[in-house]
Amino acid sequence: MKQINHYLHRKVLVLGLAKSGVAAASLLHKLGAFVTVNDFKPLSENVEAQELLEQGITVICGGHPVELLDEGFQLVVKNPGIPYHNPMIQRAIEMGIPVITEVELAYQISEAPFVAITGTNGKTTTTTLVFDMLKKGEKLPLIAGNIGTVASTVAQEASPENTIVIELSSFQLMGIETFNPRIAILTNLYDAHLDYHGTRKEYVQAKANITKNQTSSEFFIVNAEQEETMAVAKESNAKIIPFSTRRVLQEGAYIREGWIYFNDEPIMETKDILLPGAHNLENILSAIAASKLSGVNNQAIFNVLNTFSGVKHRLQFISEFKERKFYNDSKATNMLATQNAIAAFKEPIILLAGGLDRGNEFDELIPYLKNVKSVVTFGQTAEKIERAAKSAGIKTTKRVDNVEKAVPVAYQLSEPGDVILLSPACASWDQYKTFEVRGDIFIQAVHMLK
Repeated sequence: MKQINHYLHRKVLVLGLAKSGVAAASLLHKLGAFVTVNDFKPLSENVEAQELLEQGITVICGGHPVELLDEGFQLVVKNPGIPYHNPMIQRAIEMGIPVITEVELAYQISEAPFVAITGTNGKTTTTTLVFDMLKKGEKLPLIAGNIGTVASTVAQEASPENTIVIELSSFQLMGIETFNPRIAILTNLYDAHLDYHGTRKEYVQAKANITKNQTSSEFFIVNAEQEETMAVAKESNAKIIPFSTRRVLQEGAYIREGWIYFNDEPIMETKDILLPGAHNLENILSAIAASKLSGVNNQAIFNVLNTFSGVKHRLQFISEFKERKFYNDSKATNMLATQNAIAAFKEPIILLAGGLDRGNEFDELIPYLKNVKSVVTFGQTAEKIERAAKSAGIKTTKRVDNVEKAVPVAYQLSEPGDVILLSPACASWDQYKTFEVRGDIFIQAVHMLK
């Protein structure tokens, strides 16, 4: 880790704990800052805060008193989940106190370069693919951010020979000042997190921050098929590397006659890719571009894509049983994700769907249900999804209590050659704490069939 004096004897407020807050507070303390931590959870219930207190860090818990900012802080490091309309953040900005996220700290101390990935969809899959390709290509990658260990923790251990592959959210990217990845990827842009950002314009600008500090010596890999992503690219000073699944490009990553190319070089045939889905082809192209720019050989890329079955809970292949293939797409918490999942298969599908009712109907799913032969529903939205299925001409729908009971029912409705797909199109919170819990229950139920 770089030994920097930037924070020596500076008063810093770390707002909000969780993993990133704990890591930021510990790091700043190590760098000689006078650190105060403020977390909403009471100290008696706050193990992380108690541990920081033992390190000699000032801890204030049980609320966010705005008057705390009158103590002369020179910097606020906020938890990414805290929105900018939070009174503490608003007051800090009014006072001219810089507000950053922990990712900025990671960049400042890291001896290793970054490959940074953002976008509305596909971040985790792309990040995993890049990491796996660099690892297979013996490039000594480390993984960080939303998908791995907290970035500032990883950065402390990184050497110049490493590359930190990091997944970044719009929340994190709003809080950067100097962060500058050697390679940045923007997978796509759709409506998301507008409750946090307020407007789509602010959301897009937050995503665009991934390239704001890049120069002509860095690379910005960007989806060539979206006007909005290309508009971001036009404002970037980096070398633009486009990717497209729809047309042949003069440079970048693209598909021609069943082969994936990077620039003019054939990399591998698409038929040798294990991971299904047109949307995953976009993730694959961007990952290949990043890997080729990092010096990874084609055989390493082939070996990853020929065996990679998906990130857990994201169109993850579970197993094949009596000629039925089971896929876990519990991360599909909205209709767009489920549309992509269904479109990934040519085989007949038994769809398992349902969950938290956010008040919407599911008419947008109807055009995508042509390949779905039966639907098994559960959760608060069961009736709504059944209405959409009926409108799509699906004759067989079955309602069950939960995902565990949905699996054997789906199996009974299936025939050899079918795909049994959990892609709920809804959040899990009506029945399960997280989509991961929901997906794990699905996986267990599949294995129980055997």
